[in-house]
Amino acid sequence: MISIAIGCDEAGCAFRDAIKEMLIAKGYEVEDFGTFDDKPVLYPDIAVAVAQSIKEGRHQRGILICGTGIGMCITANKVPGIRAAVCHDPFSTARSRKSNDVQIMCMGARIIAPQLGKMLVEQWLECDFEGGGSAPKVQRIKDYESRFLKDDNAC
Repeated sequence: MISIAIGCDEAGCAFRDAIKEMLIAKGYEVEDFGTFDDKPVLYPDIAVAVAQSIKEGRHQRGILICGTGIGMCITANKVPGIRAAVCHDPFSTARSRKSNDVQIMCMGARIIAPQLGKMLVEQWLECDFEGGGSAPKVQRIKDYESRFLKDDNAC
């Protein structure tokens, strides 16, 4: 079974709890990186913790939730080797895995309802990277990432 890292900011606690409950009921191993109350938190710390856990191999997938999903997504994508995407609809959710081999899905608790979030998470977890014509594109992303890590002035 896939091991999942999950995290949220104060805007996403109830949403995260609904997703986490569903995942546990389905037998997934879930590690919750917080936050655990409605006090304001620096969400980048949570996004990096989830992304690091995937990079280090402790988890295969991650789910991040904030008000819009955007801030968490931007932050997670700063961790080398990690690909995160905002997922608010079935098509882009599926394509994030099938075409882009995304390891972290990000959602906005102020954008979609928890019921839709649960459906999207289930769909996302059932999708695998298809490779094919997308494989060289994902490889190019990795190549650029390596290039920019070596030289901040690569462009």
